[in-house]
Parts: sequence; C-alpha cells; structure tokens
Amino acid sequence: MNDIRRTILWVIFGFSIVLLWDQWQIHNGRPATFFPTPAPATATAPAQDKPADVPEASAQSASGAAALPDMPETAPVVREKVTVSTDVLRLTFDGQGGAVVNAELLDYAQNESLKQPFVLFEDSAKRVYVAQTGLVGGDFPTHKTVMNLLPGDRELKDGQDELQVRFESPEQGGVKLIKTFTLKRGSYAIGVKHEVVNTGSAAVTPQLYLQLMRDGTHEGADSAFYSTYTGPAFYSEEQKFQKVSFEDITKGKASFQETANSGYVAMVQHYFASAWLLGEGIYRDNFARKVGNDLFAAGLITPLGTIQPGETKTLDARLFAGPQLEKVLEALAPGLELVKDYGWLTILAKPLYWLLDKIHSVLGNWGWSIVGLVLFLKILFYWLNAKAYASMAKMKAINPRIMEMRERLKNNPQQMQQEMMRIYREEKVNPMGGCFPIMIQIPVFIALYWVLLSSVEIRHASWLWISDLSAKDPLFILPVLMLLSTMLQTALNPVPPDPMQAKMMWIMPLIFSVMFFMFPAGLVLYWLTNNILSIAQQWVINTRMGVPPQFNLPSFLKKMPDSNNKKK
Repeated sequence: MNDIRRTILWVIFGFSIVLLWDQWQIHNGRPATFFPTPAPATATAPAQDKPADVPEASAQSASGAAALPDMPETAPVVREKVTVSTDVLRLTFDGQGGAVVNAELLDYAQNESLKQPFVLFEDSAKRVYVAQTGLVGGDFPTHKTVMNLLPGDRELKDGQDELQVRFESPEQGGVKLIKTFTLKRGSYAIGVKHEVVNTGSAAVTPQLYLQLMRDGTHEGADSAFYSTYTGPAFYSEEQKFQKVSFEDITKGKASFQETANSGYVAMVQHYFASAWLLGEGIYRDNFARKVGNDLFAAGLITPLGTIQPGETKTLDARLFAGPQLEKVLEALAPGLELVKDYGWLTILAKPLYWLLDKIHSVLGNWGWSIVGLVLFLKILFYWLNAKAYASMAKMKAINPRIMEMRERLKNNPQQMQQEMMRIYREEKVNPMGGCFPIMIQIPVFIALYWVLLSSVEIRHASWLWISDLSAKDPLFILPVLMLLSTMLQTALNPVPPDPMQAKMMWIMPLIFSVMFFMFPAGLVLYWLTNNILSIAQQWVINTRMGVPPQFNLPSFLKKMPDSNNKKK
C-alpha cells in the first residue's frame, strides 16, 4: 500500500472517530457535537423495594403520575398573586396552590439590550413554565387548591438576610397544607417547608408531590453545527445524571430511574435550570409525563407516612431556579452541577473551566481569559507541538526530492514506494509524525469547546467590539480572521505529492472554516487564538531547523498525472 492510500486511510479513520464520537454522545443521551439529533433517554434502573407504608397510588404515579391532579377547573376561582423580590430574584406566587409562576433573574438579561431581566418561570399565553407542589393519596389540597396568603414582607430590605412567603390551604379531606417559602439574600435556592396538618378524626396517609411543568419549546441559540439540551433530567447516586427528552415522553418511551433515596429532578435549558431538591435518604418516586397539548411535567412523589388526628408532619425541600454557575450548583446538592452538561469529556472540561475561572479572576474579562487559557494550553503542549512541527519541517525539506522521485518512477508504483521508504529512513522522517502529537490534544480542545458553549458566564460578556461572546460576531471579523489564519496555516504545511491530496488539503480546512461563521464569538476567538499561536510556533521551529517558511499556494488547475492515459 503506498503512502497516498495510507494517508487517505488515516483521513477516513479520523472522520470515523468523529462520527463514532457523535454517536456515542447520542447513545449516552447527550447532544451530538456536529450533527445534532434528539438524544435518547438512558436505561431504566431496577426499582428499589418500597417501604411498607407507601400506598399503591404512589407506585402508579411513578410510571405515569396518574394520581396527580391535572383536570381542568370546573368553575372560575378567585386567587391572589404576590410578587416577592430579593437582590437576585423576583418571584411571582399564585394563590392557587401556592405555585411559583414567574421567576426573573435580576443579574441576567433577557437579551442583548440588557434592559429586561431574564425570565425563567412564566405562566402566560405564549409560554408555560412553573413549579408546583401538593398532596395526593386522597381528597387533599393540591396545586389546584386556592390558598390563603399570610401577611409578611414582600421585598428584601437592606440589612435583611431572608424573607418568607406563607400559604395556608382550607381544610380538604381532613387535611390542611401550609407552605412556607424562604428566600435568602444572594441565593437562587428557595427553601420550601410543607406542613401537613390532620384536622380530621381519622388517620390519613398523604403523599407530597413536587413537580416542574413547562411547555416543550426548545430554549437555546442552536445552529446546524451545535446543539444544546432542553428538557427534564433526573439524578440519583445509583444511576447518576439521566436526561429524558420531550419526544420520548410523548412517545411513551421515557426511561429513567423511577425510585430512589437520593438526587433531584430538574428542568434543563441552555445556561439555566430549575430543580426540586429533597434531603438525602428520603424515599421518592420519580415521574415524567405529558399533561396537555404541549405541556410536560417532571417531578417526584414522596410518602409522608401515617398522620394521626391532630398530628402535623413537616417535610423540607428546596427549589432551585437560576443560572448554571458551577460552584453554586456544587454547593447546593451532589451532582447538581451536572445540569451544566459537558458530555463525556467532563473529566477534562471541569479542570479547564476551573482554570478559565482562575484566569478571569486575574484578568477580569472573559474574552481575554479565553485568550489566556489557550496561551496556557499552548505552553503546556509546547513539546508535543514542537515534535509535530519539526516532523512537518523535515517533510517540507525533503519534499522536492520526493516530487522528483515520484515523477521519475511514476510508471513503477512498487519501486516508487520502496524508494520513498528508503528516503524516509535515510532522513529519519515519519510521515505521520506531524499528526499523532496533534491528535493527542484533540480531546482537550473538544472539552474546552463544551466549556465555552455551556458557561453562562460567557453569555452577554463583552470583548473589544463584541457585546456578547455567546452570540455570533455581528461584524464577522473573527470568522474572517479565522478563515485567513486557516489558509495561512495550510500554506505553511508541506505540499502532499499527490495532486488530489493537495487539493483536499485546501478544500477541507476551508469547508470547516465556514462553520465558524455560525459559531458563538467566544468559540471562534478560542480557535483563532489557537491558530495564530500554532502558526507562530511553526514559523519559529521551521526557521530554527533551517527550513525557511514558504507559502505553498494551491494549484487547482494542475491535472492529475496520467489522467489522459486513463482516458485512453
């Protein structure tokens, strides 16, 4: 097999690795990098044994939430809404069920105008996304029950660290439900205490449900070249992080761990998330279901045990509604940081994010921090890159000799191959020596790609003329520079002996460069910086080895050898 065929096989092998990696992403419920498709859910884990006091209604709810109230109201109800503000959140509570029906994140803007705060929860004609709780297992108060709002502060005042919002239901089925929401300064986690009072004359065994309900609208600035996830997710110590697409819920194919004693249930979207958090060791049944035309609910049900007449049972939970700030999520609950999904390269992405955050703490600008991080990685991989560029320089030095030999022996392929291998041995050149060191670095740069794509800190972060590093460059300056740098880098590489191979060496980089016109500016900045530093290093190494940098421009008009003979 001659060197051209070997090179082609390496190219095919490289593309196969990319395609296999994309399919591995999809297989594990993650979005594909280059060819996004709906992500399938992960496999269902075996159900754990339920405690003896869990009613059968709970078991039914775990798979389809059949016991949860989603029936239409039979008559108009009069309820009160109240808006409560802290330094980071503005929440609107509905007196019907004490649900959170609106959540504005005051430190994050809705769009590039930076005038309106970002809206996470919303209950309007165009969009539905709410957090609800209630009781099942009998005719008990649910998120449909109109509750009384108790007096209290509605705004966090200076010097005040927390405020509370309390709702009390009327007696229903011999049970009264009291909800207390506790909001704290600087926190996106809301404490929710449920007090269940048995006001009747007989013992009751209610179960508490916590659910997030939203429409199936995809939230994210995706393109044909990258995709982000929107939908429910479950976490437990046994099965870890599991995503369940809206499509799978609709088709009845949703698969996830249905029973657990740990973890959370979340609704995930690009940059932001919400989640219901219960304490560790508390048994719960997880559920995900479609509740309307385009409405989906994901949540959990937990038994409260038997409550005797006059007795009160209390259960504390937390509702998170905020940005995917990694350090904040890690501090709240085990595994919650996984809603910021780095894919299968999390083991590399997490330290890269940590390093990027440290650099930002010094430089104070996310654009320059990206440049600084790439510079650090180039220094870290300097030796590997030097090996690759040295190999390329040797190939360039012997290229005239190879071209002359190929022309001389073009009618004797076997002798040509033997002569080429002899030249490589004499000059101590490995034709693949320039590829292997670079391939080792590919996982690192893919991980950095996902760090920049997933980090909410990059959203609306400015750099020079760019107002938002998470959006496309409005002037397309970075993509144009990226295209030019790619052409320059290709021109500095040795020309392959085969004309068709030489054409592909130019065409493929140009095709990939076009993709960057659709990428967020932060990602393009990272690739452009890497290109510029690679060109500089290649230039220095070539000069040191006595191989002056030479621009090898393409010659697409040149005919392939023996093309006329083949026609004959």
